[in-house]
Amino acid sequence: MTSPIRPLALVTGASSGIGADLARELARDGHDLVLTARRVAPMETLAAELSAHGADSIIIAADLSRPGGAASLASAIETRGLTVDVLINNAGLGAVGPFDRMDPVRIAEMLQVNIVALTELTRLILPGMVARGRGWVMLVGSTAGFQPGPGLAVYFATKAYVLSLGEAIAEELRGTGVTVTTLCPGPTATNFAQVAGSNELTLFNSPLRHAMSAVHVARLGYQALKGGRPVVITGLLNRIVALGGRFAPHPISLRVTKALPSRR
Repeated sequence: MTSPIRPLALVTGASSGIGADLARELARDGHDLVLTARRVAPMETLAAELSAHGADSIIIAADLSRPGGAASLASAIETRGLTVDVLINNAGLGAVGPFDRMDPVRIAEMLQVNIVALTELTRLILPGMVARGRGWVMLVGSTAGFQPGPGLAVYFATKAYVLSLGEAIAEELRGTGVTVTTLCPGPTATNFAQVAGSNELTLFNSPLRHAMSAVHVARLGYQALKGGRPVVITGLLNRIVALGGRFAPHPISLRVTKALPSRR
């Protein structure tokens, strides 16, 4: 059981990468954890590590790529009588390739994890925070959310949704004591790129865009979460690229983005 004097944070996609490092930030800052992902063994290792910071961790295996996965997770938390003070929506999927040749199953999984589960879980957890007048929510987006992404069309589109949703909810909740932060990292040194099939792409290997460590991304994201910032883009170059994608003439940004997913 979690300690009654420590706030509780729920982290999705907690088995590795940014999710695991956000859990470490939370544990060091006095939170207990609910860790959830598909793979249990890495979360067990992480939970043992977090105990050194005095954090109790509850592990709940969940597959958010399946319809109903978010509702089942929320139900499991409620059944345990837990109150979530911090929600970290970190789980995400990606895939590379021309849209017309992409596996329809993979597309459905991306939509389910990146959009549907994120939205449902936020909607299920948020009312309790508002009722209590306190809470932090993080949606993990991407610099991909600032422009369309030929070659990664579905992934970029899902992250545009995350960014739009996060900014809108953050404004809706102004003055409630609950804040929403959308974390927008650029290329990050995790296993995400390998799973998505993008680890050999120019986007992740350009000498001009060195992948930031997950530790650094998590630290910047957590600082922004504590500060109540609605959007944080990690790294100066990533901010330039993201804002350039948003404000540059569309034909130019599309051509630039299209050139990135070319294999080296």
